[in-house]
Amino acid sequence: MNILKLSTKNLLRNKLTTFLNIILVAFGIAILSILFLASTQIGNKLEQNAKDIDLVVGAKGSPLQLILSSIYHIDFPTGNIPLKDATELMQNPMVKKAVPLALGDNYQGYRIVGTDSGFVGLYGLKLSAGKFWSKDLEATIGSTVAAEAKLKVGDKFFGAHGLSDASDEHKHHAYTVTGILQIQGNVTDNLILTNIGSVYKMHEPDHDDHDVHPEEAEIDNKEITSILIQYRSPMSVVIFPRMVNQSTNMQAASPAMESARLFSLIGVGIETLKWFAVLIMAISAMSVFISLYNSMKEKKYDLAIMRCLGASKSKLFFLVMIEGLLITVSGAILGLFIGHLAIQIIGMYQESAQARLTGLYFVNDEFYLIIAGLFIGIIASIIPALQTYRVDIARTLSKDK
Repeated sequence: MNILKLSTKNLLRNKLTTFLNIILVAFGIAILSILFLASTQIGNKLEQNAKDIDLVVGAKGSPLQLILSSIYHIDFPTGNIPLKDATELMQNPMVKKAVPLALGDNYQGYRIVGTDSGFVGLYGLKLSAGKFWSKDLEATIGSTVAAEAKLKVGDKFFGAHGLSDASDEHKHHAYTVTGILQIQGNVTDNLILTNIGSVYKMHEPDHDDHDVHPEEAEIDNKEITSILIQYRSPMSVVIFPRMVNQSTNMQAASPAMESARLFSLIGVGIETLKWFAVLIMAISAMSVFISLYNSMKEKKYDLAIMRCLGASKSKLFFLVMIEGLLITVSGAILGLFIGHLAIQIIGMYQESAQARLTGLYFVNDEFYLIIAGLFIGIIASIIPALQTYRVDIARTLSKDK
């Protein structure tokens, strides 16, 4: 007697009920899978992009906005800061490394970042082709930019004003691609890197006359967007941010603190959805229990016949248990598939390439969802399965079926 085959046939007798139970389990598992995948990927991206950056200094405003724009490149900057003041801050004895950023332009939605060679070391960037930028209007592009914008070494392109709009192109200056980065697995895959002089050149006013401005005045008027800072010692963590915020017209924001605050805000919604998914799974367990319990009443005669044919009570017990497990494990597997498919579709339609999600990703927590499916099946099936021990063969067979 093949118990698995018999269990499958019993479930197929009531196709609609079985299907609805599987869908109910799958729905709860899918929600949890989506939450695990999204929160893990977002958390990993936040950590990867900010792991070697202790502080970001920029214009006063929202510290979270400053972090999002300068590290994750998914928001607008809080403004600009004077280059003269930034240079003084970068030379502070408490600063080990300072990397300036000048933002404001894009190409096909990919942000053009004016910076210096310190950016390469900060992110550990490596090339797959060409060389790093070294002069004005030279650009080194991320792997995603190269693939999706179809750019290669030697190609030229025009930047556009703004961080996403391509309508206001700087037609008077073209960038030349000098290098393409290897896949880094962080935000740099989606950036176009150049020197700060190129960003200044793009925004220089056109002069029809031959007026020459004094060089000192030109330097005094220049601005950058922000500075990425590494501390020289742990003592700087307490002293330096307070000094910047209280003694200058700039603000200092900690990536670790702001990322934690961002996750605490997101976490409220995530926890609510998790409890909603758990509630759905509890309802699915109840539904499986009710359907199996009711089917036991209808199958008493069949079970009595099976007992007469030599089936033991334990075999009938496992027959019912397997029915419950087939429903919940099938639902769990279907739920995981739906969860990954949903994340993949969400990633395809995300506007921001920097925080793009993918369904081709697995987390350890998903293994526990399969365990949860088994647990739900056992809980929902145990009472109906125990009913097999209470089947009175003589009384059941003596009644008209």
